[in-house]
Amino acid sequence: MQPSNRAAIASLHGSHKPVRKTRRLPSRLQHNPASAKALGMTDLMQAARSSKAWPFIEAQRIAKRYPDGKKGADGNLEPVLFETGYGPSGLPHIGTFQEVLRTTFVRRAYEAIIGAKPEDGRTRLVAFSDDMDGLRKVPDNLPNQQMLHAHLGQPLCRIPNPFDTDHESFAAHNNAQLRAFLDQFGFDYEFVSGAQRYTSGGFDDALRGVLRRNDAILDIMLPTLREERRKTYSPILPVSPETGVVLQVPVEVVDAEAGTIRFQDENDNTVEQSALGGQAKLQWKVDWAMRWVALGVDYEMYGKDLTDSGVQSGRIAKVLGGRKPEGLIYELFLDEKGEKISKSKGNGLTIEQWLTYGSDESLGFYIFPNPKSAKQLHGGVIPRAVDDYWQFRERLDEQSLDKQLGNPVWHLDRVTSEGSLVVTADSLAVTYSLLLNLVGVLGAEATREQVWSYLANYVPDANPAKHPQLDELVGNALAYNRDFVAPTLQRRAPVGAEADALRALDARLAEMPADTPAEDLQTIVYEIGKDEAYGFETLRDWFRALYEILLGSQQGPRMGSFIALYGIDNARRLIGDALTSAD
Repeated sequence: MQPSNRAAIASLHGSHKPVRKTRRLPSRLQHNPASAKALGMTDLMQAARSSKAWPFIEAQRIAKRYPDGKKGADGNLEPVLFETGYGPSGLPHIGTFQEVLRTTFVRRAYEAIIGAKPEDGRTRLVAFSDDMDGLRKVPDNLPNQQMLHAHLGQPLCRIPNPFDTDHESFAAHNNAQLRAFLDQFGFDYEFVSGAQRYTSGGFDDALRGVLRRNDAILDIMLPTLREERRKTYSPILPVSPETGVVLQVPVEVVDAEAGTIRFQDENDNTVEQSALGGQAKLQWKVDWAMRWVALGVDYEMYGKDLTDSGVQSGRIAKVLGGRKPEGLIYELFLDEKGEKISKSKGNGLTIEQWLTYGSDESLGFYIFPNPKSAKQLHGGVIPRAVDDYWQFRERLDEQSLDKQLGNPVWHLDRVTSEGSLVVTADSLAVTYSLLLNLVGVLGAEATREQVWSYLANYVPDANPAKHPQLDELVGNALAYNRDFVAPTLQRRAPVGAEADALRALDARLAEMPADTPAEDLQTIVYEIGKDEAYGFETLRDWFRALYEILLGSQQGPRMGSFIALYGIDNARRLIGDALTSAD
């Protein structure tokens, strides 16, 4: 699913901006500008400053720091810096992606508040990779396990690449994977490698600051540690000159200005060496704080598992002469069992998996709402996310500006926007759930051409070239049915009066011409369900029976729409098969 592009193989250890954008977000729709509400920048600024949508609430806090933009020491404007972090000890997953997406929502919201456009350069987004970190354990889902175990403890950037790719190290491969899917979605970001900053001397001045304030940092950190850990804790982690391992040992600062430190290595030898130029790195919380100060980070969100880290790093940043960025603490994504998604376990959905079964817009839509609530990520959430996205997109024209600012589609359309103030409505001729029901009836061997032959009953000018978004969803539905639905599909036989109700439905359908509108067919279904002769307590019971008997599911579409799409004659054959199974 990841396209080949120059950005994915660009320099792996430096600041990087994508060479091009493939613009998967927002939707690749042919918008109708006439249907959109035109607005001016002043209108947007006013609405943005009072919006209750969560990206604007976050952006309003940034605006309290920088109401008219960020001014440097010389009084000139400089970009407000947004940062996201990535630990390349495992492959990137949706949890990694969501942080960049959500941060971009806040970034664009802040630009709206101060009346800036993306091309104005008033903000920057840095995707930072902590690839100087030592490998603590080997993720179960990686190849060449024995080789990786032989390099435990070494910086990720210096461990050989276990994958069959041309990247020079383990971290380089994972960094390329991160950039490939960020580029795929068209994010405007700069990639920064921590290893490159350490080894090139880019962090040397900041490291000298840490060495100067070593005792003050210890005063912050030691009370938070267990007694045993205090004995070995040091803000500075030297890299062993013998084994290349990042050592967790006490360190004495010999000369802060020269960057010289002294420690005992693995063999209990006294070593005196520089902490600069990649010969040492910092403990996680100290490293985070140093990065905030060295890069001038103004906003960074993080998961609730890092709440304590955020507190301590904020205190350390103050000691180093900076301040903690603004930021949001979000809830973590969970798998189908309610367990935290882990790079090492590989128990979360990948970007490729979601895009196999659902649209790119639906992924962003699912991620958008309430980041302070946990969300489960598994295949079962995809169909509803697809349909909900299109429902929200269709509502845009009906909404006032303040309502639009709370609509996830508005934010998704601005993720890669080059400054357009217009976000337009659109709709899809067939819902994804209806497509899934059609494909489910056709079976696991259904083809794209076969699905389109049925869509001709329902969609004017049914042609994949004229309906590219629908055609993409057809492919998604075929894959979803193959992998999730068909293996477990079970239709039950009708019982009791259900069979009589199905016979009545069949008789009514036999009277209808082939082009009967879906609404008229839905009326027939309603009338039979309401008929006391069949004993359904509620219409819900009738619909559930239809879904379970005809479609093999407990939920389903409007039956009138399904019958119109599948065809009256085909629907009658389906009913006939169900009645035969009851005999």
